[in-house]
Amino acid sequence: MTILSATETTSELTGLAGWAVGLMESMGALGAGLAIALENVFPPLPSEIILPLAGFTASRGDMSLIGALVLTTLGSVVGAMFWYAVGAAVGRDRTRAILAGLPLIKLKDVDRAEAWFDKHGVKTVFFGRMIPIFRSFISVPAGVSRMSLTVFLAFTTLGSAIWNTVFVLAGYQLGESWHRVEEYADVFQKIVIVVVALAVVAAIVFGIVRWNRDRHDAQHRAAPRRRAGRNSR
Repeated sequence: MTILSATETTSELTGLAGWAVGLMESMGALGAGLAIALENVFPPLPSEIILPLAGFTASRGDMSLIGALVLTTLGSVVGAMFWYAVGAAVGRDRTRAILAGLPLIKLKDVDRAEAWFDKHGVKTVFFGRMIPIFRSFISVPAGVSRMSLTVFLAFTTLGSAIWNTVFVLAGYQLGESWHRVEEYADVFQKIVIVVVALAVVAAIVFGIVRWNRDRHDAQHRAAPRRRAGRNSR
């Protein structure tokens, strides 16, 4: 299967990006999922290239769009579980020692993820999945703190699905210009986070309004019964 067009050859993408492209060329959607799993384990792998490229491949009919979305999201969850498991198994200090021994990884990025998790808690797992570098490292404090695995998986899956869908669909729509997605990755990231944050706020406001309305209705229904009880006495 040939993923790139004549104007965009595999040889033009070098290093980690070129390796990821080769993986997708040989394995299709499964390769995209594996590359994203490894991107979560080893953050220097560029998801901003892998995901749009998966979308472009789907647009050519060489890969199912649904398959690309499902497998990249599954890969994200599997990769996130790796650092969660390491943090839970060996603790903070040993996990930091492991990360310090990996090339191109800066412990200050881990420190930022830890500080963000300590300050904001569970929601950082959800929003952290939409921020490059943090996508991987937010799993470390979640594992170290033994955050509920069910909650961790739920928020990781939801956040990953949103992030992956935006970039895969962008590559799908852009076609042979898929590589332009990387140019606007920061803008996409901010838009996604703002839209999701607004959706979360809207859901909270809706829940509060609905709860107040239900409580008011319950009180209104109970009022005649209370008056009837007093009259019977």
